[in-house]
Amino acid sequence: MNRDEKQREIERLREELARALNVFVMTFEKIPVAADWELRRQVRAAGARYHVVKNTLAERGAKGTPAEDLLRSLAGPTALATTETSPVALAKALSAYAKLNPNFTFRAGMVEGRVVSLAEIAELVQLPGREELLAKVMYLAASPARGVARAVQSVMSALARALDQAVAQNKFQQ
Repeated sequence: MNRDEKQREIERLREELARALNVFVMTFEKIPVAADWELRRQVRAAGARYHVVKNTLAERGAKGTPAEDLLRSLAGPTALATTETSPVALAKALSAYAKLNPNFTFRAGMVEGRVVSLAEIAELVQLPGREELLAKVMYLAASPARGVARAVQSVMSALARALDQAVAQNKFQQ
């Protein structure tokens, strides 16, 4: 890379890191190209971006962004995954890939602008996804309405049975 290309890369990283609420830093070694393409596909499906970065460029690009502390003193092969949306979906995609590829590991993370430990990333992976949480909320929101509907239905059923018995016993004759 020449000087201009490096400067463009630093600016691109700075813009991306300034927008990103969630950043995961990973290390990798000897990952086949096909496996790398599969990882990139999974990360895109989670609504995120993934790319391999040079450590010095990442440090310079992070200056003045919330990820500045996260990207200090990097060493070895480094990859970044960033998203402005759900950190859970991204963490799950990366974790699933890491289980299949032991040469791919989490190094650090930032969730909602806060640097998190590897243990906190593992906890994040255990959380249910956004869709599952929304389904649970909808179920709980509809629960009182179902209770009221059942109560009204049982009152109406009891009234119908009482009227049916009264008709059967000729209680309504004039």
